[in-house]
Amino acid sequence: MNPSTAMATVVVDELVRNDVRQVVLCPGSRNAPVAFALFEAAQRGELTLHVRVDERSAGYFALGLGRASGRPAAVVCTSGTAVANLHPAVLEAHHSGVGLLLITADRPPELHGTGANQTIDQRGIFGSAAVTVDFPVAERRAGLNPVWRGLVCRGVARAETGRPVQLNIPFREPLVPTFCDDWPDRLTGRPDGLRWTTSSAARSVPGNRVDFPLPARTLMVVGSGDPARATSAAGVAAKAGWPVVAEPVGAAAAIAGGAHVVRGGPLLLGTGALPDPLRPDAVVVVGRPTLSRGVRGLMDRVPVYGIGDHPQWTDPQFVATHVRGWLDQDDLAHVTGHDQAWLAGWQDAEDLAADAVTTLLAAEPWPTGLHVAQEVVAGLPIAATLFLGSSNTVRDVDLIAAHRADVTVHANRGVAGIDGNLSTAAGVSLGGGAPTYALMGDLTFLHDANGLLIGPDEARPDLTAVVLNDNGGGIFSLLEQGAAEHRASFERVFGTPHGVDLADLCRAHGVAHTLVTSSADLRAALAAGPGLRVVEVQTSRAGLRDLHARLRASVTAVIA
Repeated sequence: MNPSTAMATVVVDELVRNDVRQVVLCPGSRNAPVAFALFEAAQRGELTLHVRVDERSAGYFALGLGRASGRPAAVVCTSGTAVANLHPAVLEAHHSGVGLLLITADRPPELHGTGANQTIDQRGIFGSAAVTVDFPVAERRAGLNPVWRGLVCRGVARAETGRPVQLNIPFREPLVPTFCDDWPDRLTGRPDGLRWTTSSAARSVPGNRVDFPLPARTLMVVGSGDPARATSAAGVAAKAGWPVVAEPVGAAAAIAGGAHVVRGGPLLLGTGALPDPLRPDAVVVVGRPTLSRGVRGLMDRVPVYGIGDHPQWTDPQFVATHVRGWLDQDDLAHVTGHDQAWLAGWQDAEDLAADAVTTLLAAEPWPTGLHVAQEVVAGLPIAATLFLGSSNTVRDVDLIAAHRADVTVHANRGVAGIDGNLSTAAGVSLGGGAPTYALMGDLTFLHDANGLLIGPDEARPDLTAVVLNDNGGGIFSLLEQGAAEHRASFERVFGTPHGVDLADLCRAHGVAHTLVTSSADLRAALAAGPGLRVVEVQTSRAGLRDLHARLRASVTAVIA
């Protein structure tokens, strides 16, 4: 057995012992030793191997596998720019707190700086976004088995804390197995399939507790982050009679805590100055809210208390008065009184806003993004999983869709880019096992079109991707650059129409495509089914800015 084969075999065996069971492999030459070892392990049923040809999509696919399964998944690539293409997924994993293992094959040290093909300095290429574990070059000598296994254990232990970890492994030729020579010592692991080194992962212990007064008229805002923290904090809101405004990825955790999560809360906050009965005396922010300008605007006007990660708390406006790590019902003693009219007032406003939305959408020609967001969430089967693409779709759901405790919602809110969303959704599907749906815009879909590229021997996700196609970047219509005075430049540099026929694109990849033209067709297309399917809803961006202005005006009028 040659040194490269020996090291790759040991690394894969130790990954299995560390319960890394989902591995995404991108083809290459320098990572060939790992590819052979992974194939053999998959044949023995020790892990599930997925093969993808695009490293950027593969990285996001692995991120989705890890996000849904709760265990770090691994992605394996060759040297050079292949490694750099993992960077977007690494950044998303880092900022989302999702463990991810990046097994990057490297050229040996003697080839660096020589002009050798596909050779870059890739050690620590991800900077502070990933922990780097450097492997030595494999040599034919005794004593390396514990080194290789120990380094794998160190990497997995860090990934289990929610960090991306790069295992950078240099390989010398030969890169394919040779079996003519015996290895100088045994390459076996610990007995009974144990890890070479077991460790106790750092746990989030309820500490750093609240020690300041919490007004009776407090509003709680829940963003992305640790669901256990959100559920615990929402339990306080339930007992104290506080309304909760939760982003889609945090709503289920808040509902699990018993809190009343206000439907359309961001819409109420986006109306401008709240009427007196809805104006809080304080805002408690749990996790990391990223979607609503109304939420951010509210934080400028009242004291803000954060419940989040220490010392990396969320406060981009620098308005937080206090930040603590945990809030639970032991802290109810800090709540100063109970105002029964406080929650009731928010519930009344919620009902009025919902009626205004219903009236407005009933008079609006179908479809708009708001129609589709509302109908997709309402039409999902029980126990489904929903992945929300970045840009307008996640915001439309945030604005008007009903919260469902029986649907698991995921979104890439760490960096919130439109890259890799389809691949992440596919990984979520295969990592979680539930019928999975994705709702995204056309640019988000096209940006990750290689997520459709799945080989005939690969497991296919049970994923229905609903694509709202308005032929360009609709979200910019709602931002400052969408104002009338910028009309001359808008369509070319922000609207970016593309004219792509999504049906032809899907046909080229052998993916089922359905164009729906009515609300009834959309509901029928949401019936659970096997495999990867694309459901396209075509709409126009032309009236989007005006529609949202009328929506805000309607809600403002009814709650005034």
